[in-house]
Amino acid sequence: MRTGNDLTTGPIPVGQFVNLVRKTLRQDKLFQNQVITGEITQWKRHSNGHTYFTLIDSDGQISAVIWQGRCSIDPLIEEGSVVVVIANLDLWTKAGKIQLVVSKIALVNKLGVLEERKKQLIADLRNEGLLDRPRLELPTIPHHIAIITGSGSAALADMNRLIDNRWPGLRRTIIGVMVQGENAPSEIVRGLLAASKLSVPEIAGRLDLPPVDLIIVGRGGGAPEDLWAFNLEPVVRAIVASRIPVVSAVGHESDLMVADLVADLRASTPSNAIELTVPEYDYHQMLNMSLLERLDDAAQRIIIDSRKGLQLLQSRLVNAPLRGVYNANQRVSELANRLSNVVADKFSEERQQLHRFTTTIELSIQKKLADETTRLAVLNTSLNSSNPSNVLHRGYSMITNKSGSVISKTEDLIEGQQIILALADGRAKATVNDIEEGDKNE
Repeated sequence: MRTGNDLTTGPIPVGQFVNLVRKTLRQDKLFQNQVITGEITQWKRHSNGHTYFTLIDSDGQISAVIWQGRCSIDPLIEEGSVVVVIANLDLWTKAGKIQLVVSKIALVNKLGVLEERKKQLIADLRNEGLLDRPRLELPTIPHHIAIITGSGSAALADMNRLIDNRWPGLRRTIIGVMVQGENAPSEIVRGLLAASKLSVPEIAGRLDLPPVDLIIVGRGGGAPEDLWAFNLEPVVRAIVASRIPVVSAVGHESDLMVADLVADLRASTPSNAIELTVPEYDYHQMLNMSLLERLDDAAQRIIIDSRKGLQLLQSRLVNAPLRGVYNANQRVSELANRLSNVVADKFSEERQQLHRFTTTIELSIQKKLADETTRLAVLNTSLNSSNPSNVLHRGYSMITNKSGSVISKTEDLIEGQQIILALADGRAKATVNDIEEGDKNE
C-alpha cells in the first residue's frame, strides 16, 4: 500500500488503516466546517452530556454528534425538527463509522415553530380561564417597586430616570436577570419569586424595607427571538401565580407577548410602565391641597347654613307665644260676649266651659314652647358636632407626617418616623417607637 511517498508491502493492520483514513478526512478542508441541512431522527441526549442524532433527507442520511459543551442547543430542537448545522466530518475509529461533529446547530424555521407553540400556550391558558381571570388592583401610590429586567440595560436606565423625575426617593429593588437566551426563562422566574418574597411583611421587615406592592417585569425592544422568553410557559405561569400586581413591559407597542395577556397590566414599553404606575409627586401634592381646600369650604358652608337655620328657629320661637296669646284672647273675648247674652240659668255652665278652654290654651302654649326648645337644643348639638375644631376639644388629635399628609392607618407608619400631633391648643412633635395593628374587621 502506498502512503504519501512510502510504499508498504504486505497487509496493513485495520486500526492503522482506519486512523489513516481519519487523518486524511481531518486534513481535507472539503470535509471541514460544512454547512448541512436535514431532518433530525434518533435524537438522544446521553447521560454523559453528549447528544447523538442522525440527519436525513430523501436522498441520504449521516450520523452526527454534539460533544458536551461544544455548542448550545435550542430547547425547541427535537425529533423531526429540520435544522442546519456547521460540522466537521470525522471517523469514529472504534466502530469504523463516519459521523459529523457539530459545532453549531439551529432550527431552519425557528420563528414558525415558536409561533405555533405560542398559539398553543394561549389556547391552553384560555381553556383554563386564566386570560379572563380578575386582575389584581394596582396601588394608587406604590411604596416599593420590584423591577425585573437586565442589569445595566438602557430600559432600566430609562425607568430609573422616570421614577426620579416623577416621584423622587420612591423605594425600588432592581432584580437583574438575563432577558434573552436559553437561561432567560429560569432567571425571570427566579426574579418573580424573589420579588414575591419581598412582598411578605415579615421578610421585608427584616431587611428594613416596606413590602413590595408592585412588580414590573420586562425589557427593551429586540428581534422576536430575543423577546421570546416572555412567551414561554414557565414565565407566564409565574406571573399568574404572583400574589401582588405584575406589570408586563416588553419591547415596543407592536410586540405582544403572552406575558402581556396574563399580567395585571400591560405597558407598551418599560418607560410606559413607569408612566402608568408612578404618579407625579407635584401633581399629587396639588391635588391634596385642592381637596383640603374643598373640605374646608364645605365645612364653612355647613356652619353658615346651620347658623341661619338656628336664627330662623329662634325668630319663630320668639313670635310663636305672642301669636298664641293673641288668638286665645280673641277667643276669650268672643266667649265673654256670648256669655253676656246667655240666659241666667246657663251662666254657671258657660263659666266652667270658659275655664276649661283657658286651661287647654295654656297647656298648648307650654307644650309648643317645650317642643320648640327641644328642637333648638338638638339643632345646636348637631351644629356643634359638625364643627371640626370641636373634635380636638373633646380629647381627640390629628396625626400628620412632616409634609402635612394626614395619617389614619398604622400601615402608613414606620418605626422611628417623625410625626406631628394636632391638638386643641397647638401642635406637638413625636417619634413612633412601636406600632400595633388592630383587627382590620373591627
